[in-house]
Amino acid sequence: MAGQHIDIRNRKAEFEYHLLDRFECGLVLMGSEIKSIRAGGASINEAFCVFAGDELVVRNMQVNPYGTAVHYVHEPKRDRKLLLHRTELNKLRRKLKDAGITIVPVRLFINERGLAKLEVALAKGKKAFDKRESIKARDVKRDLEREG
Repeated sequence: MAGQHIDIRNRKAEFEYHLLDRFECGLVLMGSEIKSIRAGGASINEAFCVFAGDELVVRNMQVNPYGTAVHYVHEPKRDRKLLLHRTELNKLRRKLKDAGITIVPVRLFINERGLAKLEVALAKGKKAFDKRESIKARDVKRDLEREG
């Protein structure tokens, strides 16, 4: 799949949370979901990750139905299983026991082998003053880019 560059980011997550540790996961997709993702028909802005039994799943991830798909039409916001090594899953489960820690999807992309990957991060919520600092830093960076 040369020449195809899909990189869907969750910019709201970087504003709302301190991102502590990142993990790259595979996704279990069905039917035409991969075609829809390759066409850019996905959104992770409202998505979050939870444990369902021993498995990590992403909830509320929007994958629009593929236009010409007739068979295997999927539900747009269904739970999708994330593929991680058992040691990584155990590490995430241990970290979630800490107060204020959650797992948020940060980036959805297609790797060089043509597989859909989801980058998730351990995150801790920011306080209001941290968000104000983020806004100030972003404004200063924008002003410096305009001048330079």
